[in-house]
Amino acid sequence: METIHLRSGRAVRVRALRRDDRERLTAAYSRLSPESQYRRFLTVKPRLSQQDATYLVDVDGDDHMALVATPLDQPERIVAVARFVRLRENPRAAEFSIVIGDEFQGQGLGSALMARLIDTALERGVDRFVATVLADNLAAHALINRSVPTAPRWEHFGAVDEVEMRLGPVAALAA
Repeated sequence: METIHLRSGRAVRVRALRRDDRERLTAAYSRLSPESQYRRFLTVKPRLSQQDATYLVDVDGDDHMALVATPLDQPERIVAVARFVRLRENPRAAEFSIVIGDEFQGQGLGSALMARLIDTALERGVDRFVATVLADNLAAHALINRSVPTAPRWEHFGAVDEVEMRLGPVAALAA
């Protein structure tokens, strides 16, 4: 576990997601605003189904890896999740996502989790991330653009953008 100090003065711990986090993950999702939920799944999804929750906690630590952040004073409360899932057709690439609870957005947690997710991916032989991002999600675009040493490749498809980013070692981005 690692402690991250946020710009707000709050501190969170980052750890690997565990299978016993199912209820904590479901509760974290239910606390997201409808906008944050939509930005995570690119569709209206007011709650996680049993199948969603099972998939999201069924991580193996190699092909499917997830990190969670919990406040120091509430270690059972998940407030952010960063994950990657290796692509079957190209095991050196993975789809990634990061979701930050609304009250923790804009405090540097996304940058800190992205740095740790990239380092974790590189350790496991993943050297490229891909994602689909809403075109109007400026915070996600900025996070992606500043997280890798070479400019990501963006393709625009109306309301969504596809991104491919080559990963390189990250000097842990300051929170």
